[in-house]
Amino acid sequence: MAPTFGTSPNGAPPDLQAERLSKRFGDFRAVDELSFSVARGSFFSILGPSGCGKTTLLRIIAGFLSPDTGEVRIGGKPMHGVPPNKRPVNMVFQHLALFPMMSVGDNVAYGLARRGVAKDEIKRRVGDMLERVSLPGAQDKRIEQLSGGQKQRVAIARSLVLEPTLLLLDEPLGALDLKLRDHMKIELKQLQAAIGTTFVYITHDQSEALVLSDHVAVMNEGRFEQIGTPQDLYYAPQTPFVAGFVGANNAVRGRATQVNGDTVTLASENGLVITARAMGTVRVGDTVQAFVRPEVASLSRTPSPFTEAGVPHYQARIDNLLFDGANSAVLLHEESSGTEFRIALPQTGHLSDLVVGERVHFGFDPQLAVCFAAGNDHAR
Repeated sequence: MAPTFGTSPNGAPPDLQAERLSKRFGDFRAVDELSFSVARGSFFSILGPSGCGKTTLLRIIAGFLSPDTGEVRIGGKPMHGVPPNKRPVNMVFQHLALFPMMSVGDNVAYGLARRGVAKDEIKRRVGDMLERVSLPGAQDKRIEQLSGGQKQRVAIARSLVLEPTLLLLDEPLGALDLKLRDHMKIELKQLQAAIGTTFVYITHDQSEALVLSDHVAVMNEGRFEQIGTPQDLYYAPQTPFVAGFVGANNAVRGRATQVNGDTVTLASENGLVITARAMGTVRVGDTVQAFVRPEVASLSRTPSPFTEAGVPHYQARIDNLLFDGANSAVLLHEESSGTEFRIALPQTGHLSDLVVGERVHFGFDPQLAVCFAAGNDHAR
């Protein structure tokens, strides 16, 4: 039985169940034996790079593609042979596909009218839904009068007014500018929480997935590398792919020279020696890869903060300064090995006067870095 992510109210069955789904296109396996369930009322995201299979999986759920093997259940009912227009599912696309010749109200009412719902009932439901997406009284507005965020909400209202069991969202924020995208992430999360419909969201943007979701599946080459809460994926990645794909990371490859409990010491080919926390089984002599997040490392002009704390530290020279407000960082190279690192600057403004070429010291708690044996590429 596939694990269910999230908790359905009153013991209700999951809104989405996928059992051993596979889909090939010639020799290319787009979806590879996937099994998972999504609880009623939750926000579930599928995160992965282009070509990993996430859009194929969404199209299988929607009914636009048939799986080669496996089964989809929605609301506890099998969907084999059920066409897209008969499934309790609606979909919001990246480019929204609103009808420019129709008013906002007519766009939202379109699906209801196609179903033959009475005009008075359509008017009531459209008005209620526009209220719920914070567009009260917008029925008579033209689509071109709306901002990008408002158009997004109209597209969601048009889908939700049909009361689907699932709302599928295919990178719906991808066409928005950065500031509006950040704003819409918050609006979308609040909207889903208020309405309670189960959202299944696909994206290649890790920030969207982490901010929006109750649970995230990280997809790679047709399989899920890991499914968990955003915090699970960020702080306890189970594969090198997840560690490298979710959040920024400094990656160091080498050979394990010492293993002490869950602590691994590795030496890289260019002579850098670091210590990190083992994820899974690591043995002395294994080829390993460690990941150090920029924000877990500290910078200092002197080694004393690290020696006093008993933390391993390294001497480095600054190659570049990347000012981005709270996300500011330095690019530097460790002097003995030449290994490049990106280290976050303190948000307090301390060390904001660093200059390119300056010598500094950096260090990190080994328990805040993670290490994997080579070949541990997929979580089964």
